[in-house]
Amino acid sequence: MEAPQLGLYVHLPWCERKCPYCDFNSHEASVIPEAAYIDTLILDLQAEINDQRREIDTMFIGGGTPSLFSVDAIGRLMEAVKSAGLAKGAEVTMEANPGSVEAGRLKGYAEAGVTRFSLGIQSFSNGALQALGRIHDGEMARRAAAAAQGSGAASYNIDLMHGLPAQTLGEGLNDIRTALALSPPHLSWYQLTIEPNTRFYSQPPRLPEDSILGSLEEEGCRVLQSAGYHRYEVSAWARPGEECQHNLNYWRFGDYLAIGAGAHGKLSTAQGEVFRYAKTRQPDDYLAAGGRERRNLRTLDSADRQGEFMLNALRLAKGFSLTLFEARTGLDADRVRPTIDELADLGLLTRDGEQVRTTDLGRRFLDDVVAAFFPDSPDFPDAPEGEQSTTEKD
Repeated sequence: MEAPQLGLYVHLPWCERKCPYCDFNSHEASVIPEAAYIDTLILDLQAEINDQRREIDTMFIGGGTPSLFSVDAIGRLMEAVKSAGLAKGAEVTMEANPGSVEAGRLKGYAEAGVTRFSLGIQSFSNGALQALGRIHDGEMARRAAAAAQGSGAASYNIDLMHGLPAQTLGEGLNDIRTALALSPPHLSWYQLTIEPNTRFYSQPPRLPEDSILGSLEEEGCRVLQSAGYHRYEVSAWARPGEECQHNLNYWRFGDYLAIGAGAHGKLSTAQGEVFRYAKTRQPDDYLAAGGRERRNLRTLDSADRQGEFMLNALRLAKGFSLTLFEARTGLDADRVRPTIDELADLGLLTRDGEQVRTTDLGRRFLDDVVAAFFPDSPDFPDAPEGEQSTTEKD
């Protein structure tokens, strides 16, 4: 099986305050062991890259709040990645919290090698931001976008959520229009979901009615399209040429190394195997272990490869080719043709030669479409880290 593109995910797990909706591996800390953690990341990277004969094509620094780390620390990390084999012109995304960045800092990150920022803005409404437990306000969000635009980085993303506590249709649309006035190259726009092991799960807020959510989805998409953005993935909108290459690698079932506490990776072997792994979740344990130990190593069987490919690739507006399915999974496309034909008859998928994608109806019922390719597994696997695991996050 031909090796796919190789990404690198780096997890920086600390934040100033844990948001009530956040189920990511993030930990509140007043003091961060910055130097020790970067040292451990570098050791982790060296161990990971030793097994590879490929350059790193894309890189994503997520968290937590990576922008809590100093410019010098990110510079050390970038130098190590470049030495390990970062491809020329590689996209390097770094998440940043509007409450912990300023123009000079973003310029410093860009000079160190970051080419793209992902701003965890979520909303421009002060009331909504307070309900979400964010440490920034609307004005700080606008300043962060201006700073990213003037940082020297090639691109940036604004991360927006909708379906927020007590949010009205007008408030949700106002967030989109406020973001569009800043002319970002890329927007991630996704609905708030209540996840287990979060404060919102144990103390649920009052969320908008389904009718409001449906209208907001419909009207929001119309506003984004009319502004010249195209929806290339379920919750990702971009101007032409501004798509997130790192996340496209996830959605095309590519490979990615993982370094940092709780980071998840996926790799393919020349023998046709595909396996997933994770790093120690607790930062103190990760530091103590020197970061190099792969845990929860799991080789995907044929059913897993089939289902997980569909879980990712069907999120793309263009879908996937059956040739890509065979290349990424090592499986014959004939095993999924009957299911594809059945879903096409139901109006959920459409085929154009060897290209398969969801219809508008299929996108609305995407979980059901994907479940058809997991016939023996009621539980979906964890999504990879990145921009909100399939969208951008703080």
